[in-house]
Amino acid sequence: MDTTRPETILSIPALIGRSVTRRRFLRGAAVTGGGIVAASLAACASPTARSAWSQAPVPAAPAGSASPTAIASALPTVAPSGSGALPSPSASSGPIPTGWTQHDIDARNVVRRYLGNLAPALKGIYGDAAFATLADILGAADGYPELSLKPAFVQVPQLVLNDMLQPLKPTLDGDTKVFNLTVDEIEQHIDEMQPPVAALGYNAQWPGPTIRVNQGDKVRAIFTNNLKETTSVHFHGVQFTDFFQDGVPFVTQKPIIPGESYTYEFTATDAGSLMYHSHHNASDQVGRGLLGAFIVDPMPDPVLYDREYIWISNDSLGGFTINGHGFPATVPVLAAVGETVRIRFMNEGIMMHPWHVHGNVMKVVARDGRPLGTAAFECDTLGVNPGERYDALITVDRAGVWAFHCHILPHVEGSSGMYGMVNTLIVVPTKADVDAIVQALVS
Repeated sequence: MDTTRPETILSIPALIGRSVTRRRFLRGAAVTGGGIVAASLAACASPTARSAWSQAPVPAAPAGSASPTAIASALPTVAPSGSGALPSPSASSGPIPTGWTQHDIDARNVVRRYLGNLAPALKGIYGDAAFATLADILGAADGYPELSLKPAFVQVPQLVLNDMLQPLKPTLDGDTKVFNLTVDEIEQHIDEMQPPVAALGYNAQWPGPTIRVNQGDKVRAIFTNNLKETTSVHFHGVQFTDFFQDGVPFVTQKPIIPGESYTYEFTATDAGSLMYHSHHNASDQVGRGLLGAFIVDPMPDPVLYDREYIWISNDSLGGFTINGHGFPATVPVLAAVGETVRIRFMNEGIMMHPWHVHGNVMKVVARDGRPLGTAAFECDTLGVNPGERYDALITVDRAGVWAFHCHILPHVEGSSGMYGMVNTLIVVPTKADVDAIVQALVS
């Protein structure tokens, strides 16, 4: 787990298992669109690119494992994301099962939307026995419409996928890394079923693209304000030599007026999980999406891990969100048995959220970018206050689909099932399985 070497974006067609019959979930055809995927992945394979899902080279498929082609063939062909074809809620076929109510039907439908056409892949990943149980839980015999649709979380724009496929890359001015960003009015789908909400975003996305540098780098960040209102940008957690770079209107600068560009320039002396966000009318602008991750990597990084996941919570516009979306449109945390995942929790909201992982333990190794060293601790529930950042490691030793959610229950579940701050940790047997899941999701 050498995190100092250049990362290679994982090849993806390997993950989704053997084909199965329609009665067991499947109707047919292989995933298409490999050309655009290959181009996107090639663009990410440079030494400076980082994958939220991968920090290791692609391993050879183990002997006897499902091949990329076999796994991809388990997924039905679907309309590409953004085509405008939104799923309709699954209807119960026949009478409601004995002892159930409409709540149970609605709750199951949310999970059907979450898994979408990844559901058939579970056979090739977890084997026949586990697949049969999962198929029964989901009611596969219904032949419900979500089986032919992409999962909810890939029908909407996603920070995790954007960072992987189109990482924000600086230009160089001498030894200074220059990042150019815009501040935009956008429409945001909290999930694929809801009408969009009027939001704000950096580079037209919420959260904004991850800005990533190495400790000691000279950084120049130029923001062009495309809003109809003034704004500013604060790099949260940075200790500035020049306090006029701190981004607080009428304390360290005048606000950035519409149509104007403003430059922040500093040296990234502090390593760790930091943030950038508006600091002007912030309860409104940050709540509507002007937020993003600022990662400063120490060289070398003393924390060893295989994969990484940035987890930014907010609780204003759109309700309770993880990376700008609510369940079932939240991207799962993916890992293979034996791997260690680093999760960078960042709270950009106005409430504390206690994140609870099922079936696993988190080792918390940093708070607010500061390594905890011998004070690192283990837990399965971690409360993250507004403005705080925690780095947690999860080393997985058992395959499964594990719930991962805020434990303030009104933030996660109601009479129509789970929503909001719910996610999963999906652990699969091999690294090749993870690679193939990602390939299938972006294809």
